[in-house]
Amino acid sequence: MEGTPVWLEKSRTCLTAWPRPVRLALCVSTCAIGFLLMALVVTVPLDFEQQCAFAFICLAATLLIRVATGRLPILAMIALSLIASLRYLYWRLTSTLGFDGWLDCFFGYGLVATELYAMLIMLLGYLQTAWPLGRQPALLQTDPGEWPTVDVFIPTYNEPLDIVKLTVLAARAIDWPKDKLRVYVLDDGRREEFRTFCQQAGVGYITRDNNHHAKAGNLNEALKVTDGQYIAFFDADHIPTRAFLQVCMGWFLKNPKLALLQTPHFFFSPDPFEKNLRTFRSVPNEGELFYGLIQDGNDLWNASFFCGSCAVIRRPPLLEIGGIAVETVTEDAHTALKLNRCGYDTAYLAIPQAAGLATESLSRHINQRIRWARGMTQIFRTDNPLLGKGLNLGQRLCYLNAMLHFFYSLPRLVFLTAPLAYLMFDAHIFHASASMISAFVFPHIILSTLTNSRIQGRFRHSFWNEIYETVLAWHILRPVLMALINPKAGGFNVTDKGGVIEKTFFDWQQARPCIVLLVLNLVGLIFGVVGLMTQSSTPSTLLVNLAWTLYNLVIISAALGVASETRQVRSKPRVDAALPVQIHRADGTRIASVTRDFSESGLGFTLPAGTTLAPGEQIQIALARKTKSSLFPATVMFSQGSTVGAQFNELDLRQQSELVRLTFSRADIWVSTWGHSREDKPLVALGSVCLAGLKGIVGLLSAVTKETTSFLKVSRKQSKSLESSASAA
Repeated sequence: MEGTPVWLEKSRTCLTAWPRPVRLALCVSTCAIGFLLMALVVTVPLDFEQQCAFAFICLAATLLIRVATGRLPILAMIALSLIASLRYLYWRLTSTLGFDGWLDCFFGYGLVATELYAMLIMLLGYLQTAWPLGRQPALLQTDPGEWPTVDVFIPTYNEPLDIVKLTVLAARAIDWPKDKLRVYVLDDGRREEFRTFCQQAGVGYITRDNNHHAKAGNLNEALKVTDGQYIAFFDADHIPTRAFLQVCMGWFLKNPKLALLQTPHFFFSPDPFEKNLRTFRSVPNEGELFYGLIQDGNDLWNASFFCGSCAVIRRPPLLEIGGIAVETVTEDAHTALKLNRCGYDTAYLAIPQAAGLATESLSRHINQRIRWARGMTQIFRTDNPLLGKGLNLGQRLCYLNAMLHFFYSLPRLVFLTAPLAYLMFDAHIFHASASMISAFVFPHIILSTLTNSRIQGRFRHSFWNEIYETVLAWHILRPVLMALINPKAGGFNVTDKGGVIEKTFFDWQQARPCIVLLVLNLVGLIFGVVGLMTQSSTPSTLLVNLAWTLYNLVIISAALGVASETRQVRSKPRVDAALPVQIHRADGTRIASVTRDFSESGLGFTLPAGTTLAPGEQIQIALARKTKSSLFPATVMFSQGSTVGAQFNELDLRQQSELVRLTFSRADIWVSTWGHSREDKPLVALGSVCLAGLKGIVGLLSAVTKETTSFLKVSRKQSKSLESSASAA
């Protein structure tokens, strides 16, 4: 494994030679001693000066360890973080709960419950991410004639044909024996144009006369009429690479118990957070932590989840559990849970082998997350991983964390309003001095931030998760609570993909909860400033709550920035890539060039010095694969200096298929950008969040100004109309 020193490998080899009872006794005794030492350090009472000294020692040790490479320094940082956090929690529960009156009790115990939830999520997160497995592809060592048959399922409901077509053509181009590869479009929309296209493309077309159980029912219907030994699943907008099956299938042939292998969901277009906050490819998005690290950590515990797309499942185990799970709206994760309960293995390869479209607008993004939150809550209620047979402890905890994660809505709202209890109602939610609070709280926050930054740095930057949670918290709160009460409530909602945003606008409906939070915190800030000026409260306590409120204002403001939807006029997103191309002009001259980006409808490229192309000029673009190249007719749409943009002329189906094979089906394009965001630096990340907050406030003020101007114009028109009517009368 990454960073494992030689001495540790030798020690591990030596230990495996000991009898199993001896190894078990040694493991149990070591853990017991460790827990006792941890309990002693956590519970020992310290006064203010001693606690500050202890915190300083832990912080200094963390900063020294943080620069070291490998997994052992990470484990040491986790231990120090847990010590600081558990000391805070022990002190919090034993020394700060002397509440007076119902108001203090209400706000105080509410915050304590929220902190307990956050602490549990932190502990489970450390368990999942402390030591990712880092699985690599297993080589296919048998003759291709002996490779198994694979059915490729592409379910669709309301996606446009242009999107589905790319996925189908890429699936046909997968490097696998053609007599063992069968591609099927599962059309729950029952559209004739899809049937016609599938006939032309030479792929299967499966439909049904109902939409029972939505996507899960669609997939299960296809299971009845196909017989491949394995099934590869791709959402309608997820375009597989040519190498997909050769990268994935080796592990199935190596491990007969393996039922599922999942690969990352990689997106070549920005989600609304990346688009509206302009962080695409500079700040990791919400999903990169899950697919870049958490799933890899789950793999260590044999608890990798099925994510509905970009995955392969062995048919017999899937049929054994009754097909794709239909009891919840997150049929994918529930299916993986059932496979694990039956004793089958699941695996994860952290190598992008497909790429898709992210949600274009904030409203679509929220609707997708609502479905995920509802579905995971349904599983928590109906098939709780802590209960029932078939799972080991690690699997139970990994699944539990995935489900508890979506309970963050209420805790997030509590954290965003907690200081207001003191500033506005003089409720004492901490019965301790500001100095003691600082001595325990800051080590907990700083060490956990540094530790998570070290673990997650490539896939999540500090503080950004709070922006995502703030945007989504209010919207998923009701579905989660309803699913807890009645897990059968709510249906499957399809996430729309594709389309354009013709003009910039502010999404008032989605931003309304954040605006309410912003106003409440601004009012609390005013109360606090007035309290400082009049010295009506303890200054140090006021300052602590004011600092907390200011931080909340930054996060809320950044969340508001996501509601400022920016214009998106391209219906077909472009992919940044440097591919060698050759431009064939009508006079026979050829120009060697390199692409800047490409899409299914055109590409941009850079001309060498001294060459030009005129807008409207007809050209042929040659894209190469190994020794073979293909020509695509195109028209120059713009030419500015050395930068040229060309649009493909109408391509026949063969040319479209070849274009997909030479562009979207290349695995190197996705791998080259996977996990390559700049490493996280907490202070730099905090600065970028503050900048996003400033943009959010500017966007809100601009939207208010536009609405006010529009209202005044309408009022003037109505006044003039009334005056004209009065004059005529």
